[in-house]
Amino acid sequence: MHGLANPARFLRIARWLMPLCLSAGLVVMLGALGWGLFFAPAERLQGETVRIVYIHVPAAWLGMAGWMGIAAAGFAELVWRHPLAGIAARACAVPGAVFTGVCLLTGSLWGRPAWGTWWVWDGRLTSMLVLLFLYFGWMALSQASEDSNGSQSRAPAIFGLVGAVNIPIIHYSVIWWNSQHQAPSITMGKSAMAGDFLWPLLLATLGFTLVFAGSVLARMRAILANQQAEARLRRKALNEVYRTP
Repeated sequence: MHGLANPARFLRIARWLMPLCLSAGLVVMLGALGWGLFFAPAERLQGETVRIVYIHVPAAWLGMAGWMGIAAAGFAELVWRHPLAGIAARACAVPGAVFTGVCLLTGSLWGRPAWGTWWVWDGRLTSMLVLLFLYFGWMALSQASEDSNGSQSRAPAIFGLVGAVNIPIIHYSVIWWNSQHQAPSITMGKSAMAGDFLWPLLLATLGFTLVFAGSVLARMRAILANQQAEARLRRKALNEVYRTP
C-alpha cells in the first residue's frame, strides 16, 4: 500500500490497469447479463421477475463495497496519512452511491410483483436507504471541507468510519429482524441457489465489480490530474505576482 503512496507510481499502474478492468468487466458483465436474462430459466415461484437478481445483487454488493472503500481509505488517512487515501475515498463515493441507487430501484421493481408493494419499511430496505443518504452526506461534507489547495480536513475520514457501522446492519438485518426480504441465498462456502441461477449471478457480480474498480481508478486519475493542473496554475499565478514590479 505504501508503494502506491507516490502519485506518479500510482498513475503508471492505473494507466494500464484502468482500461483492463473496464474492458474485461464490460465483457464479463454483458456476457453474464445475456446469459441470465435470455438463457437462464425462469424461477418456479417468481417466474421471469427473478431475472432482476442479476443486476440487483451485484448493485447491492457494490453499494456496500463502495462505502467499505471509503471507510478503509479514511482509516489509512487517519493512521498512516496516506497521500492518496482521500482521493481514493472521493473516487469511491459516486460509483458507490450510483450502485446503491440501482439496488434500491431494482429492489422496488422486484418487490412490486413479489410483495404487492413498491416499498416496505423493513430492516434491509431501510438500512440500504440510509446508506444512500450517508453517501450524499459524505459527498457534501467532503466538498465543504476541501480548502483552496485541494486538501481536506479529517472530518470526511471520521464520517466514513462511523458510517461503516451501517454495513453489518444491512447484512444481518434479515437475520436480526422479521423481514419480507428473503434471507441470504449465498453464504460462506454454501449456496441455496441452483447452478442455473448461481453461475450467471457470480459472473455478473465479477463483471460489475471490475467495472466498479475501473471507474474508481478513472476517477482517481481525473482527481489527480485536476489537482496537478490547479497546482500549476497557482504556481504560475505566484510567479506572475513576484515578477510584477
